[in-house]
Amino acid sequence: MRESFLKYLQFEKRYSPHTLTSYENDLTGFERFIDQHFPGTTLADATHAVIRNWIVSLVDEGLSPDSVNRKIACLRSFYKFLLRREMIERDPMQKIRVLKTARKLPQFLSEAEMARLLDHVTFEKGFAGCRDRLILELLYGTGTRLNEIIELKSTDIDLPSRTLKVLGKRNKERVVPFAVSLKKVIGDYLNEKNSAGLKNDQGYLIVTDQGKKCYPMLIYRTVRKYLDLFTTVEKRSPHVLRHTFATHLLNKGAELNAVKDLLGHTSLAATQVYTHNSIEKLKAVFDQAHPKA
Repeated sequence: MRESFLKYLQFEKRYSPHTLTSYENDLTGFERFIDQHFPGTTLADATHAVIRNWIVSLVDEGLSPDSVNRKIACLRSFYKFLLRREMIERDPMQKIRVLKTARKLPQFLSEAEMARLLDHVTFEKGFAGCRDRLILELLYGTGTRLNEIIELKSTDIDLPSRTLKVLGKRNKERVVPFAVSLKKVIGDYLNEKNSAGLKNDQGYLIVTDQGKKCYPMLIYRTVRKYLDLFTTVEKRSPHVLRHTFATHLLNKGAELNAVKDLLGHTSLAATQVYTHNSIEKLKAVFDQAHPKA
């Protein structure tokens, strides 16, 4: 039952490996709770009351509303799947509501901070330094996600046309343009990579010092290392550079729909969160310039 659901998410819904792992862990956690507090009950037998008790226990453990809501989303998908396959007769999630969460604006670096980071930092010579610069420039210059740049292959890069093909969530492909400055960074990196003899058999663009496929922690460590030098934002993850990419585009007058397509969002609602940062900037301009402010 659970295995069928996960295969459905993998092959039909095309969820990412990270999401699949999260859903599997959520179902395992819920199953453990059932075994402990409602012996004899199975996942298929779980009622609204059982699910509600689990949610209360998660809150009591101090889990954030966002994390609890993600687990609720997992169960909602799971029981809809069982209902469609006629494995259950009634959806126990019908009366379950998500928890209220405080709306958080994405954190981002200012244009001045990004200029200092990319124009004034001294990267070490050789392959590792070129790779560090490429990671930062790719994240900020294209708005790609962490997993997307890990999966990038050299053949996805079209240097003459200054575009790259990105395989996003649910295997949805998009083409993203990039600046002339990034073209040079990519070229320098490829030259260093070839000189070091680090050609990857599977063709991955970003590789380790041994020529193997890059892994998430390498990207995290690289981003954190340089953001620590130039910014005071609380979060210093690869996703902050994606937020920065979107915010700077909107601040410079880019259309919301265009930013949506560049980010690979499926709905405009996901992109609209960045308009709040732009509105705050407009308010500051208004307060400074308007006679009645």
